[in-house]
Amino acid sequence: MRYINNRAHFTIAEIQQEFKISRATAIRDINEIQAMGFPLTSELGRGGGYFVLQNQYLPAARFTPEELKAIFISFIASKNSQLPYLHNRRSITEKLIGIASQTQQDELIELNNILLFENTNPANPNLLELDDAAPPELNQLISLAVQDKHLRVTYELNLGWPQLLDVFLLHIFNSNATWLVEVYDFDTDEFRYLPVEMLRDSAISKQEMKWTEQEILDKKRLRAREANLVVKLDNIGIQRYKRMHPPGIILSLTGMFQSSGIFNVQLDVADSESLAYYADWLLFLGKGVEYVRIPDELRVILEERLAALRFN
Repeated sequence: MRYINNRAHFTIAEIQQEFKISRATAIRDINEIQAMGFPLTSELGRGGGYFVLQNQYLPAARFTPEELKAIFISFIASKNSQLPYLHNRRSITEKLIGIASQTQQDELIELNNILLFENTNPANPNLLELDDAAPPELNQLISLAVQDKHLRVTYELNLGWPQLLDVFLLHIFNSNATWLVEVYDFDTDEFRYLPVEMLRDSAISKQEMKWTEQEILDKKRLRAREANLVVKLDNIGIQRYKRMHPPGIILSLTGMFQSSGIFNVQLDVADSESLAYYADWLLFLGKGVEYVRIPDELRVILEERLAALRFN
């Protein structure tokens, strides 16, 4: 439909060539599109074909009952999830229900009553957690990043001590109910993960980039190969990894049917707090963890944790 809507005139032969279909199929599809109310007129003879009436719009979207349920379920699954652009959740839900028939409306309302997702209160499925709203800066970051990833952000780790950072944005993601932004810091030549709730006054940077995007990505790949912690996971480890993992870690699935995986991390062995956190998390992943490479400092902590568990 969009192919047709972007053209003032087209022929059956052009449709056949574009979509690699037979003439009969092309004619049948065009007839179905016309039956839906699409503004088309036809003309016979040499130079004829189909014409799109000007100043007309695509017909309203029509969903099958299964498609409507899929959209609705995806939407109600966002409850108690800090997502951007969901300040008007109630009005969006009302509009979605409004395009459904009465029977479909009844089914959607019943789905809302019986389906429970993670972080939902079973006693009141419509009750939203207090932290449901995404950080105010998140929408601004997303809007800027689709225009230009070279940004200037104000990072206030400690109240009253703001830092002005010149960064290249790589990813925005949610980890353990916290929105984080992965950036390359031009001033420190470091890849950092910054909590979005501690950012403000984000804007497109006016400075010249010291490195191109490709050079920044090459830096990241090089540092990943130099990681001092490389871990293989079995199927149980993969499932637990999906439930909880530190920000920025990318799991590569390696086994048949996604039954095994591997990730690598560059740890600061001088950061005792970080090492303790990773030790607890690696134990959480289960007995199927295999260490391809591990810092001695982290190995010692793991052995102490395991010894304490056996003693108890």
